[in-house]
Amino acid sequence: MRASSGVVLTEPFRRTEHTPERVFRVGISIRAYARERGVSDTAVRKAIKVGRITPEPDGTINSATADAQWLNNTDQALQRKQQPEARQAQPPRPEVQPERPPTRTFRQDAGPPPTPTPAPAASSGTALLQARTANEVLKAQTNKVRLARMKGELIERSQAMAQVFKLARAERDAWLNWPTRVSAQLASNLAVDAHTLHVLLEAAVREHLSELGEVAVRVD
Repeated sequence: MRASSGVVLTEPFRRTEHTPERVFRVGISIRAYARERGVSDTAVRKAIKVGRITPEPDGTINSATADAQWLNNTDQALQRKQQPEARQAQPPRPEVQPERPPTRTFRQDAGPPPTPTPAPAASSGTALLQARTANEVLKAQTNKVRLARMKGELIERSQAMAQVFKLARAERDAWLNWPTRVSAQLASNLAVDAHTLHVLLEAAVREHLSELGEVAVRVD
């Protein structure tokens, strides 16, 4: 049974001797109210559960009362949600500039101001890169020398110096013995005194060897 105002009036399913008069419902069902608001009945039940709207004692919904409660409670919830955002949107406080230290003045009799220490020319990153580059160059040179030694292209410096000294001594001895070997034959061919020729040749050879001894031998 529906009244002229659109409110559903529903009779109870049974009567007892204690209810002489008919009991009528004054609101509409949850599903009907959900259709009026254009939401699901689940949303209406949730609104009832959280206290956004209050149903009638018989469980029905008064449309006018529920609409007012829905609007009022929704606005309050929105205001509570916007309050933290408003606090966060406050303009930042101006930064306090630190006080500058007083300017130091130097008298003429106090001498010139101290010279500032120059900043390092290279940063730590550049120094590290240079160290790595030098390390790589050293590795390459070491590998090159090791490979040449394996191929027989290099010998020890001490061995080379000993061999040069040995050859120089042998050549010196050969030159010192040369006047004795050839002086007699040369004197006979030239018809001169053999002893005199031997002395002259020996003096010339020693002078020549002395000049050769001034040459420094380098093994690089």
